[in-house]
Amino acid sequence: MKTAKAQRLNHFQTGIFASLDDKKNELVKMGRTIYNLSIGTPDFKPHPSVMKAVSEACLDAENFKYALTEIDELTETLIHYYKDRFSVEICKEEITAVHGSQEGIGHIGLALCNKGDVVLLPDPGYPIFEVGAYFGEAEMHFYPLLEKNNYLPCLKELDEDVLKRTKFIILSYPSNPVGAVATRQMYMEVIELAKKYGFIIINDNAYSDIIFDGNESFSFLSIPGAKDVGIEFYSLSKSFNITGARISFAIGNKEVIDAFKLLRSQYDFGVFKPVQYGAIAAMKLDRSVVEEQRLQYQKRRDALCGNLRKIGWNVPDSKGTMFVWAPLPKGYNNSVEFCNLLMEKTGVICTPGAAFGKNGEGYVRFALVKDADELEKIVDVIASSGIIK
Repeated sequence: MKTAKAQRLNHFQTGIFASLDDKKNELVKMGRTIYNLSIGTPDFKPHPSVMKAVSEACLDAENFKYALTEIDELTETLIHYYKDRFSVEICKEEITAVHGSQEGIGHIGLALCNKGDVVLLPDPGYPIFEVGAYFGEAEMHFYPLLEKNNYLPCLKELDEDVLKRTKFIILSYPSNPVGAVATRQMYMEVIELAKKYGFIIINDNAYSDIIFDGNESFSFLSIPGAKDVGIEFYSLSKSFNITGARISFAIGNKEVIDAFKLLRSQYDFGVFKPVQYGAIAAMKLDRSVVEEQRLQYQKRRDALCGNLRKIGWNVPDSKGTMFVWAPLPKGYNNSVEFCNLLMEKTGVICTPGAAFGKNGEGYVRFALVKDADELEKIVDVIASSGIIK
């Protein structure tokens, strides 16, 4: 039989993650203690009212039928939520639900791109950004996110020919993996460029509720002119700890949303209704619930970053997200090799920066998925290993 795999799948490499997973499994078999800080799956539980809404909806047989569109209550709740949370006015025609931002961003290129269109992507950046562009047969150009620029894009340094051929750009703040936050001024400058060169802005707003030190949390759509040129993916996964439920929203420019809806109508039957009812319950929660969780994440960040600095690893404080972006300790220059050594010596698993692009080399990413006390203990384990020279 000829190989079953389509040639397009040759583009995707699983080497780094497969290697780390193999090493982890070996250590587990040896009875070693593992501290997995590599995957951004929240360890907080969903609010009881969210779980109750899902479970009660599951007792109604009608809710197991196809959900071809969002139920009215979900759309109305999102409209109210965006006005209350972000001071943004949106309407039903500017919304579509997706099975998580990962699914939405992974398919957006199919809806917007023609072969050869340019897509601008961050480097370092979350891998799904590249997947969406690749499936749209786009020509990918990576804009660097550098520490010296506070990990903000410098798009005016790009060739004008590239900007003229750009179909869309992906922005993502607070940023996974680098933990940076953006200013309104940055978004205003990108909107100005988008209008000048006629490209679309796709904003990934997955971590707007996990932001630290008084930095402003806002929606891209609150910036004047945003809806003229772009859309935003807003995820409930991290704010409300429902990652497995897979529900997010694409919101914004009606023409872009219509194109995306047309594409999705060909392969999707909508979000399972009990999940929609869970999303409604989540967005109706008092903001104090989300704020308390944000404070817990900040305590975790302080525990990890502050204590790593105490043992000689100069890790700056993340400004947002549930991740910490750490430069390699002195004496190390290969992120994959360092991650393997760290796991072998301490049982601590983090993600090599090289997994997020060329500019990720020289860094590792930690996920804040343990409480502050345990993170302090993990730093003690690292200190005791002698790996920090």
